[in-house]
Amino acid sequence: MAGEPRDDAEKGWDADRLRALEEKLAAKAPGPRTPGPMGKYEQANLAWRMVIELVTGLGLGGAIGYGLDYLLGTMPLMMVIFIFLGLAAGIKTMMRTAGEIDKDTGPRPGSDERD
Repeated sequence: MAGEPRDDAEKGWDADRLRALEEKLAAKAPGPRTPGPMGKYEQANLAWRMVIELVTGLGLGGAIGYGLDYLLGTMPLMMVIFIFLGLAAGIKTMMRTAGEIDKDTGPRPGSDERD
């Protein structure tokens, strides 16, 4: 056949190229995932972090709105507006945390992401 190596030198050269390719692939392949310092509780910790971020946004928005209502005398208006702003800020922070989680796991199998 035309594609086969003709002598031992070419076979050795091909074996060296193949070994170098295997080393490059092994370096790029993800290693086995080891549990973090929290072990099996890591996901629960992240879930509680996201809940706390949402509740904090709502609480701060409500407190700022109530304070402005108290100072300006517009009792429910500012509190409602700032509760919605706090909700939006809490959701934005939760989405950022979810992005960090996705970034930690690395690219999904079959994706075209490259280093």
